Amino acid sequence: MDRRGHTLKFTAVTVFVALALTGFSTSRGHGSRHSGGGGGCSSSGQDHDSSSSSGSTSGGSSGSTYHDYDDDDDVTGGTSGGGSSSTSTTRRDASVELITCATPGEAYATVEVTNPGPAGAYFTVTVDFLDAGSRTVERRSTDEYVGGNDTATVQVALSGPAAAAKADHCDPEPYAPAT
Repeated sequence: MDRRGHTLKFTAVTVFVALALTGFSTSRGHGSRHSGGGGGCSSSGQDHDSSSSSGSTSGGSSGSTYHDYDDDDDVTGGTSGGGSSSTSTTRRDASVELITCATPGEAYATVEVTNPGPAGAYFTVTVDFLDAGSRTVERRSTDEYVGGNDTATVQVALSGPAAAAKADHCDPEPYAPAT
């Protein structure tokens, strides 16, 4: 019996080493960075990301969209089997400051968008246009490109002059998510 136990241990260690050398990983979940479990082979010829999670941005409401086109950035540590590791550049939300609100003659708000990251990106800028009683006239969004470590002036337009005539003040979202 003692010899059989050693043989089983040796076999288990051999299987573990073989799986480790072929790139098998049990720490990668697919479909979301935060999903638990899931494993598989880390072959570069496979399409691991046929799915992505996203928020809705229809009807002028804000939301965020996340597309993970290359899940190799989810791996921490080294690689095996001759693969190469890739480092993902994390994009941070841009900060937004109101410059001017809409007027009956100008049916848009002007905001300043500051990208704190080193790489340029598109950001979804959202502004609430409110009446004198602070009720929402319209909530409008626009996507705008801002260079790395740069600031851009962005106009967020209302649907038309009638909405601009109702708008008394503006309340932009303080942060614009990268799209």
